[in-house]
Amino acid sequence: MKSSLKFMAMAGLCGLLLACPSTARADVDDDGDHDRARDLYERGEIEGLSTILGVVHAAVPGDIVAVDFIHIADRWVYRFQVVGADGHRRIVDVDAGAGVLMRGEGGDR
Repeated sequence: MKSSLKFMAMAGLCGLLLACPSTARADVDDDGDHDRARDLYERGEIEGLSTILGVVHAAVPGDIVAVDFIHIADRWVYRFQVVGADGHRRIVDVDAGAGVLMRGEGGDR
């Protein structure tokens, strides 16, 4: 039962990301974010969210409670908020193009 709830939560989170993938960027309008992310993915410039979720789950234990798609220093970044078993919230940035954690740049705060 717990795994099906997690699956439903992740599916909802993915839907939210596709519907409104950015809240932390001032340089790109909110209306074009979904199209921009899709275009970048289709051109092979960024990894898909399902791939990135695997990276985050493998590296950072806990529940993902928020995802943003932002542009930092000429790179597209998936920014995750993860709540660990201890109740602490961690911010994890993943380079969307390389599919790797960005340590020292929000990769683990």
